[in-house]
Amino acid sequence: MNVITIEDYKSTYWPKLDSAIDQLLTQSPGDYIPISYEQIYSCVYKCVCQQHSEQMYSDLIKKITNHLERVSKELQASPPDLYIERFNVALGQYMGALQSIVPLFIYMNKFYIETKLNRDLKDDLIKLFTEHVAEKHIYNLMPLLLEAQSTPFQITPSTMANIVKGLYTLRPEWVQMAPALFSKFIPNILPPAVESELQEYAAQDQKLQRELMQNGFTR
Repeated sequence: MNVITIEDYKSTYWPKLDSAIDQLLTQSPGDYIPISYEQIYSCVYKCVCQQHSEQMYSDLIKKITNHLERVSKELQASPPDLYIERFNVALGQYMGALQSIVPLFIYMNKFYIETKLNRDLKDDLIKLFTEHVAEKHIYNLMPLLLEAQSTPFQITPSTMANIVKGLYTLRPEWVQMAPALFSKFIPNILPPAVESELQEYAAQDQKLQRELMQNGFTR
């Protein structure tokens, strides 16, 4: 294998990876992405073998962080009636992209992230979405979800399920913000309860919604 200098990496190899990541992050479900997975896989493998894993990991994290910061700003500009659906699209699009990005970087994950950082690439990339998107929007999103739950046909059941399950995946402790809502989509997250306690959980959700709105988290 020919030697790949850091200059080669920056001028030839990373630009190929950068372009592929761009396309994967912005694809819609069912889109055809005109990239060669074999070529990208080979590109990552060569860079790992030539000791460029640390730089490649840094570039990947920076690339995806910048993308997620743009996503977050776009969500902040969304009107309330489109906010839930756009968050759902952003979450679904990103999780879909990870299904392609993580396998492409499997060699970097195995020989750098797992062995030297004692972490996992998928976990790291999910954490990025949590920190740069979900955490910034949870206090605006939750009152809207609670309101939509009590308003028939405001959003589809599948959208509600996708978001609630997604939030639980990102940070399970968010269940405490709205236990009655989460329990409708996540099995066995609440202790066995009698009917009166279930009503109490629902009352807690409504109380949270009022408190959030009183504290300036607008619809």
